[in-house]
Amino acid sequence: MKVEGACHCANISFEATVDPDTVRICHCTDCQTLTGSAFRVTVQVRAEDFHLRSGQPTIYIKVAASGNQRAQAFCPRCGTPIYVAAPDKPEIYGVRVGTLNQRALLSPKQQIWYRSVLPWVADRIAVPHIDEQ
Repeated sequence: MKVEGACHCANISFEATVDPDTVRICHCTDCQTLTGSAFRVTVQVRAEDFHLRSGQPTIYIKVAASGNQRAQAFCPRCGTPIYVAAPDKPEIYGVRVGTLNQRALLSPKQQIWYRSVLPWVADRIAVPHIDEQ
């Protein structure tokens, strides 16, 4: 599936070909901290299928609990997370679904690090909602 995406300020834009079956939610505490939210949603993209159209992300190297290094790419202007990948020679990018124009078409197929899920996440539908603000 072809997708296009951008950061919030549009400094960074990109296009990619994604496999919708690889969309997943990560509940690890690193993802909670890095997003400032309860979880992160990514879709896998082969390196040769990810193309920056504009801008250059800033890279922050995070060392995971496993000892593996992960390059966290984000916009240097607005801070929007764009992707995660191996730092030296990425084969797969974990593109942040929220940056994609087609995000409504990419439903998660798996949840990982579920042992760190926040207890209120499962009840989010029952929480009163406001359509706009």
